[in-house]
Amino acid sequence: MQFAAVTRRTIRVLNPRAAILHFIAENPHSHPSPSFQQSRNFHHFSSSGRDCGISGINFSGDLWYSKSHTASFCSVPVAADGDNIDAVKELHDKILESIKVKRSCPPNAWLWSMVKKCKGPDDIKLLFDVLEQLRTFRLSYLRIHDNFNITLCLEVTKACIRSSALDFGKKALRKHNVYGLTPTDGSANQLLSYAKEQKDVNLMKDIMSHMKKNDIPLQPATADIICGICYDADNWELICKYARRFNKDGVKLRKTTFDIWLGFASRRGDLESLWKIEKLRSELYNRHTIRSGFSCCKGFLLERKPDDAAAILQEITQNFPDSKQEDILAELNKLVNEWPAEVIKARKKQDRKALITALKADILAMINSLSSMGINSKVNLDNLNIS
Repeated sequence: MQFAAVTRRTIRVLNPRAAILHFIAENPHSHPSPSFQQSRNFHHFSSSGRDCGISGINFSGDLWYSKSHTASFCSVPVAADGDNIDAVKELHDKILESIKVKRSCPPNAWLWSMVKKCKGPDDIKLLFDVLEQLRTFRLSYLRIHDNFNITLCLEVTKACIRSSALDFGKKALRKHNVYGLTPTDGSANQLLSYAKEQKDVNLMKDIMSHMKKNDIPLQPATADIICGICYDADNWELICKYARRFNKDGVKLRKTTFDIWLGFASRRGDLESLWKIEKLRSELYNRHTIRSGFSCCKGFLLERKPDDAAAILQEITQNFPDSKQEDILAELNKLVNEWPAEVIKARKKQDRKALITALKADILAMINSLSSMGINSKVNLDNLNIS
């Protein structure tokens, strides 16, 4: 008897969880009181939803309670029962009933389902009401100070875009918000991609302003989207403004970003900017892409250096495999048939006549030089109608 008593005390000291299991084994009909169960729900300190703290002791898992009491908002969606049946309003009411009436954390699948089902502005209003209420509940009762995980925040932003509720989407970019959303470059890029699809420069400016105000770091993907929007809008001043900002923040621009930027400069015939951008590109990347190489080729043509233009095209041809030769030939045809008209249009009227004469001569000289190098330069020179 004495030995058994000592053993039980030792178990309680060394392994609190084992002590509880030992107690259950000896008292199979014992159950926690409702007040204790409620207390446990309110003392859930872990944001991961796996551990709970009771009287200073951490227990892993659930001994008596359903997982709904400690459900976390995990990084991936969890399938919900009747996912295609419950409407957004019904899910909204169920979640609020759980946290306001039952004082228990609702299953995370309900929230994920609600995000997925949002189709219009009214749905988004209900979603953000739920997010605010959940954040308050997590903070007040579960003592969870962390925001919802980034994956959920990103999906909320997508739902805002899908539902044409961009004002709510911008709220997801605020550093201090009542919804528990963490502003990230991923959410910002989703909104910027939408601005690109809509060719909406003002929306792009607004989102970039939100990013700056809320200290959201700029990323290479952001620069790619911004340059694309500015290029499509034919706004050279704006692309240069943001490029300087990316450079100042130390963002390593992608090759595709340099392709857009160099292409824009060559289309305008802006040699000074072209060679400055090329210098920045060459400091990061040794080899040209097809598009950046052709932009430099156009620069040499504008400087009346057809042999240098042919040399860079020779380099590109040698650096890329046979599978890319068709792409190179397509770009060469664009240089002959489309680019001259673009660059002439960008010039002042008094300078156009001299440029037309120069381009006709130098493009022909470049093609002849390529042929002498044994490079496939089968382009339709009949379309070289520069006027």
